Amino acid sequence: MDNAKPLRVLGIDPGLRVAGYGCVTYARSNPRPALVEAGAIRLDTSQSISHRLLQLWKDITEIINDVSPDIVAVETVFSHARQVGTAITMGHARGVILLAVEAAELPLVELAPAEIKKSITGNGRSTKEQIQMAIAHLLGLKEVPEPPDVADALAIAITGAMRN
Repeated sequence: MDNAKPLRVLGIDPGLRVAGYGCVTYARSNPRPALVEAGAIRLDTSQSISHRLLQLWKDITEIINDVSPDIVAVETVFSHARQVGTAITMGHARGVILLAVEAAELPLVELAPAEIKKSITGNGRSTKEQIQMAIAHLLGLKEVPEPPDVADALAIAITGAMRN
């Protein structure tokens, strides 16, 4: 890849209720990332998981086609003993996202939540509010991204860009 050309990175925060996405450009000559697009995919929780997975795949595929990223960054699954069910559900969402990325023949960067938090705020245990404020500052936004899933996706994209 041409080092003079800004890298376009799509970050995705997996979810089956709300999945955040954020695309940034990042150039070595200007270490401040620039916002391309960000938003939230809101899935109908009254529908079956299989229906929401199909809708997630369609929406992610459309976003990939719209923003034309050079790479895609996705958060890895994390789990706590009390939230095993959440990890399994997130695994379903991640699988569909990974499939969409592979079908688009794009490079994939997988990032641990603590790595993302540390790269954005300097603290691997940052709160959602701290991530939102840091993202607003880094991107020069007047307001924090809402819902928090959007800020998380932008943090994933920025961390993926910096790692790459």
